[in-house]
Amino acid sequence: MPQLNQLAEVANSQFFWLLLVLGAIYFGIGKGMLPKIHATVDAREKRMAEDLAAAEAARAQADAVEAAYRERMDASRAEATKLTGKAKDEGAKSMEKSLGEADAAISAKIGEAQQSLRASREAAVKEIEQAAAELASEIARTVAGVEVKAADSARAVKEVMANA
Repeated sequence: MPQLNQLAEVANSQFFWLLLVLGAIYFGIGKGMLPKIHATVDAREKRMAEDLAAAEAARAQADAVEAAYRERMDASRAEATKLTGKAKDEGAKSMEKSLGEADAAISAKIGEAQQSLRASREAAVKEIEQAAAELASEIARTVAGVEVKAADSARAVKEVMANA
């Protein structure tokens, strides 16, 4: 049969072209595309590490703000206690007539101290919420690539803080 007689002549030519095409594919993918893929993966891992480091730094900053808030609260309480003790000492030394006046002064000072405590607490909570909103917005931008408006971020932080 003539078809089988030509098989040896045609097969060698086809094997040659097969090897040539496979070699071209190997060098094209292995030498051209694979380094680019590795570079992309390495860049992504580096960016993720940098984002995690930035998030950790922001968390440390939020912890510092919280520590400052707690210090202010302790100082305000100590001041309130000191003012209350001083007012009570003055009231104990006074006569019965001035005892009523001392009680009124003590009540006013306690009210002021409580207002000061409330104002300090509210200011610290606002600072924490602002820092958390900025941190959340930054994390969303860097990790997810999503731009979040400051108002939306602040609203979300307030909701979380209200539920905490």
